[in-house]
Amino acid sequence: MHQVAPWLSSSRSAATPCWRRRRSFTSLCRSCLRCIMCTHTSSCIGTSRPRTSFLTSTAWSSRSGTLASLRSLAARARPTRWWVLHATSPLSYVRASPTTRRVTSGLWAVSYMSLPVSRGPLRQRAEKCLTPGTPMAPGSTGSRATSARCRGVPRGPVRPAIPPPLSSVYAWGGGLSIPLRLPMPNTEVVQVAAGRTQKAGVTRSGRLILWEAPPLGTGGGTLLPGAVELPQPQFVSRFLEGQSGVTIKHVACGDLFTACLTDRGIIMTFGSGSNGCLGHGSLTDISQPTIVEALLGYEMVQVACGASHVLALSADGELFAWGRGDGGRLGLGTRESHNCPQQVPMVPGQEAQRVVCGIDCSMILTSPGRVLACGSNRFNKLGLDCLSLEEEPVPHQQVEEALSFTPLGSAPLDRETLLCVDLGTAHSAAVTASGACYTFGSNQHGQLGTSSRRVSRAPCRVQGLEGIKMVMVACGDAFTVAIGAEGEVYSWGKGARGRLGRRDEDAGLPRPVQLDETHPYTVTSVSCCHGNTLLAVRSVTDEPVPP
Repeated sequence: MHQVAPWLSSSRSAATPCWRRRRSFTSLCRSCLRCIMCTHTSSCIGTSRPRTSFLTSTAWSSRSGTLASLRSLAARARPTRWWVLHATSPLSYVRASPTTRRVTSGLWAVSYMSLPVSRGPLRQRAEKCLTPGTPMAPGSTGSRATSARCRGVPRGPVRPAIPPPLSSVYAWGGGLSIPLRLPMPNTEVVQVAAGRTQKAGVTRSGRLILWEAPPLGTGGGTLLPGAVELPQPQFVSRFLEGQSGVTIKHVACGDLFTACLTDRGIIMTFGSGSNGCLGHGSLTDISQPTIVEALLGYEMVQVACGASHVLALSADGELFAWGRGDGGRLGLGTRESHNCPQQVPMVPGQEAQRVVCGIDCSMILTSPGRVLACGSNRFNKLGLDCLSLEEEPVPHQQVEEALSFTPLGSAPLDRETLLCVDLGTAHSAAVTASGACYTFGSNQHGQLGTSSRRVSRAPCRVQGLEGIKMVMVACGDAFTVAIGAEGEVYSWGKGARGRLGRRDEDAGLPRPVQLDETHPYTVTSVSCCHGNTLLAVRSVTDEPVPP
């Protein structure tokens, strides 16, 4: 739709655009988009209503600078030049352009002008949101209706809620004061293990995933001298290389080395070979998982790593140990170290079900729910002292170490059925069949979970957890983490460098640890080593969990 108007003719008055003659109107009607000055009718052709202009006289007079430049350009053009008013989409840009372009005296003739938008130092009219059924406001963008939706809200039908991840793995300690969700692919991690520097997990599909600090110079994860917290902690996840055709069932971490158990009962180790903890008959470091050939004739069902020794359990209840042997931690009756697996003699009538390794000691859970221990018993952290309830031993009755596996002698641990035990640097913790949590050993930092930091070698029940059924427990160097049956996570003890997963100092009583989970979850695995904690959770859904 075009309205042709001879704005420019031989007369001087015609050389001035029609809107310049009357500053109180613009050149176009709101409804029919025709020039008000060049059309002789006073009513709108489309609606038969009085013509109304786009702008008020005040707004239009602010364009005097632009109109003066247009008049000077029009005066330079030929008198017979015709101009065309283009009405594009309704209430869209209105352009006035010459039918031909030419350069006159080194200056381009006017090619187009957009009336609703001011140029240069002139003020631009504010945009208004349009809704259906309401009149268009000046400065609108034509027939394209502008939605009134909020930013970030998708158009169209409502999308379903994002499903929760299959599982999440959190880490804290070592400078991380609050639990950090580790990056990982969309897979379910069923078991985790923490070492001095390693963080490892096993997926339900049988793959070993490792979390490592990024290389130097890539940003994040660098602890400045004197700092107690990482500025922007970062970890990189990767699957173990060269694992094709191998299904990992269990993983354990020591100091700078790792041991894996496959679904076929084969144990593989890699990492630092110091103290012979890799079990390959040498002290050589190995970067890739290598089969422990001495155990190929046995079907292994579990492996556990201490700081520098390893215990492995077979399907027939046979126990093997290797690595550093001082303090009697291998249970072989000597303090000798071995770089190749050695079979450990068992107590008659006791069948091993699970093995646990500490810094300098070891434990075995037997089928009746009893516990055997060997190694260093400093502070009675193994419960080997023969004690009745709330009784303190005389100095000559204290057991400092055991070279072979010995039943616990401290009440009530010697009579309770224990489901879970874990060993820290100077203390231990156990969970009974009834869900009670007991601790024993050093209480220097409140890691026993009692109201007072008493010095005692007798086991004590953790206060504040009496009404909560506990199912798992893990011990670090001077702190303890316990897991409830409904996914509750509690920690207590030394709080330096984020050991407790909170910005707290030492806590003598259990306090909850908050995880960044928006869906119901359950804890599947927890592991502590030195000052670090690694915890895996799985979202609770109505779908059955595959075996």
